[in-house]
Amino acid sequence: MGPFIIPPLVKLALGAAGAAAVVHWVVKEVRRINEELDSARRVRVTEKVRRGSIPTLRRDPNTGEYRPM
Repeated sequence: MGPFIIPPLVKLALGAAGAAAVVHWVVKEVRRINEELDSARRVRVTEKVRRGSIPTLRRDPNTGEYRPM
């Protein structure tokens, strides 16, 4: 029995299938990561709204202490 020889067209087809699988995986990962970033961005926007309700501290010139204004 002789050596097993793979024709060049089959090698090309296997390489293309492997490349397509890698591209598919990368696209899924990019979409997943972007979804995580978008949800984190939405949470940050909500926190900014909450921070707006916190009073600003100003320094009292008489005592030097910081007080809410």
